[in-house]
Amino acid sequence: MPSVLTYGAKKALIGGRVNSSAEERKVSLLALCGLALVIGVMTGLGAVGFRALISVVHNLSYKGALSIVYDANISQGPSPFGAYVFFAPVIGGLIVVFLVRRFAPEAKGHGVPEVMDAIFYKRGKIRGSVALVKALASAVSIGSGAAVGREGPIIQIGSALGSAFAQLIGLSTRQRITLLSAGAGAGIAATFNTPLGGVLFALEILLPEVSNRTFLPVVVATGAATTIGRVLIGPDPAFAVPDVPFSMVASFNGQEAIAFITLGVISGAAAWAFIRLLVLMEDGFPRLSKNEYVQNIIGMSSVGLMMVLMTHTFGHSYIDGVGYSVIQEILDHKMAAAGLLALLFVLKLLATTVSLGCGASGGIFSPSLYLGATLGAAFAAASGPILPHSGLTPSSAAIVGMAAIVGAGTGGVMTAIVMIFEMTRDYAIIVPVIVAVALAAGVRRALVNETIYTVKLRHRGHRIPKERHINLYLVKQAQDIMEKRFIVARVGTTLEQAMAAEDIDHALPIIVEREGRIVGLIPPRSGLWPESQSNPALVVEHFVERRMVICRDQDLLSLVFARLKRHRAGAAVVVRSASRPRVSDIVGVLTKRVIADAVIDSYED
Repeated sequence: MPSVLTYGAKKALIGGRVNSSAEERKVSLLALCGLALVIGVMTGLGAVGFRALISVVHNLSYKGALSIVYDANISQGPSPFGAYVFFAPVIGGLIVVFLVRRFAPEAKGHGVPEVMDAIFYKRGKIRGSVALVKALASAVSIGSGAAVGREGPIIQIGSALGSAFAQLIGLSTRQRITLLSAGAGAGIAATFNTPLGGVLFALEILLPEVSNRTFLPVVVATGAATTIGRVLIGPDPAFAVPDVPFSMVASFNGQEAIAFITLGVISGAAAWAFIRLLVLMEDGFPRLSKNEYVQNIIGMSSVGLMMVLMTHTFGHSYIDGVGYSVIQEILDHKMAAAGLLALLFVLKLLATTVSLGCGASGGIFSPSLYLGATLGAAFAAASGPILPHSGLTPSSAAIVGMAAIVGAGTGGVMTAIVMIFEMTRDYAIIVPVIVAVALAAGVRRALVNETIYTVKLRHRGHRIPKERHINLYLVKQAQDIMEKRFIVARVGTTLEQAMAAEDIDHALPIIVEREGRIVGLIPPRSGLWPESQSNPALVVEHFVERRMVICRDQDLLSLVFARLKRHRAGAAVVVRSASRPRVSDIVGVLTKRVIADAVIDSYED
C-alpha cells in the first residue's frame, strides 16, 4: 500500500511551472568585451569629432571664422561682433529646435535622462540616428552660446552607438543594456580623460546590475575611449590643476573641519536649487507658448542679453558654453573676487536652466562643475576673514565645490570623488572631498529625493531606482529560505492519497521516492488540486518533473540559482550534506515562490 508522509512546519505556497520564453541571442563574455572594445573606439572617435564640431560652430558664431582650433579652457575675450553676438544663441537655438523636432525628439535636453529611460523602460533600445542628431544639435547649442555642457551629449552619443550596435546584431536586452552603458562610460572617460570616473558613472548611475558580465565590458570600453582621446586630444586631464595644499586628515584643525562641512552643506543646497530651478524652467516655458520656436527665442534671447551685458561690464561673456575657461582661471588663482564669483554662480545657474528649459541640447555636468567652482571659490574668499586658519583658498575650495555639486546633483557621489581625484592626482584631496560630497548629497536628498537626472523622468511617471541593490539576498543559504513543509509519496501513490490532507490554499511540494531513492519532484501548483478531484486514481509519478535539482542546505543561493538556470528546473530539493542523498536526507524544497519572497524581502524603501 503506497504511503504518504508530510514533513516540517506548514507554510502556504501555491506555485506552478512556467514555460520558459524564447531565448534572446547572447554572446560569451569574451565576445561582449570585444564588442565593447569596438564601442569604446567608436565613442572615443565620436568624442573627438564632437569637440571639433563644437569648435567649428563656436568660431563661426563668435569670431566669424571657419576653424577647428578652439581651446575651451582659454578665455577668448570679447567677440569682434560686439553686441551683435546677442543673435548667436538665438539663431543657434532655432536650428536646434528644427533638428530635434524633425529628426530626434530624444535629443532635446541634457541626454542622460533619456539614456536612463531607455535602460529601464525601453529594453535598452536607442535609435542610431539619435547619435548623429544629438551631436549636431548639441554642437550648435554649445558653440552658439547656450550655457550647457558637452558631457551629457557625448554620453547619449556613446549610449546610442552601443545600443544601435547591439540591436544590429540582435543581442539580448541584458547585453544590449551593458553595451549601452559601456558607451556612456566611454563618453565620460574620453571627454575628461578620467577612465575610472567613466567606469563609475556607468556603474553608479546607469547599470541596474553590477557583476563581471557588466563591469568588464564597461572597463574595456572606457579604456579604449580614453586611449583614443589621449592619442588624438592629448594626455592631460580636462583642467590643468596647480599644486593645491590640502592637509592630511591627521593634521586637520577645527577651522578646516568647519570650512569643509559648511561648504558641503552649502553645495547640497545649491544642488537642490539647480534641480528645482531646472524643473521650473522645463515646466514654465511650455506655458509661455505652445510653439517651441517661440519658447526658444524667448529663452535664448535672455541668454544672449546676459552675454552682452557681461561682456560690456567685465570684458568677457563668462556664462555661455561649457564655461571651462572660468573654471581654469579660478584654478590658476586669476579669479578670486567673492562678489564676481557669486554673480557668476547665479547667472550660470539661470543661463543653464533657461537654456535647457527653452529647448537647448546639452549636458548639465559641465555647468555643475562651473557652479561648484564659482560657489567654492566665492565661499573661500568670503570666509577667509572669519576662518583665517582654515587653509582654504579659492582654487582648493573650487575643487571641493565641483565634486560636491556634481555628486549631490547627479547622485553619483563615488563618480564625483574619483573624477576629481583623477583630475588633480593628489591623494590629500580625498578626505575633504569625501566630507563635502557626503554632506552635499545628504542635504540635497533631504530637500529633494530626486536627482537632476531622475526628476525629469518622474514627470513622465517613470521612476528610476536610486539604490542599486547588489543582490544581497544571494549571501543567504538554501536552508535560510527553503520550504520546510513538503509531502513524500512513494511511486504508485494516487493523487487522492497524496493530497487527502491538503487544500487548494495550502498546496505543498510533493517528493516522489522509490525504496528511499529520490525519483522526482512535483512543485506546488494550483492545477494539481482540481486534477485530484476529477482524476483521483492518477498516480503521482505521472506529474513528476524529472529535471530535478538537488542542492545542499548550506549552498549559497547564487550557486542554487545557477544550477536551476542550467537545468531549466522550477524547484530544488534541499538535502543535508551527503554524497548520495536519499529521501531521509531531505530537509526542504526551494520553489520559485520562496525565491521571489527572498528577493522582495531584501529590498528596503
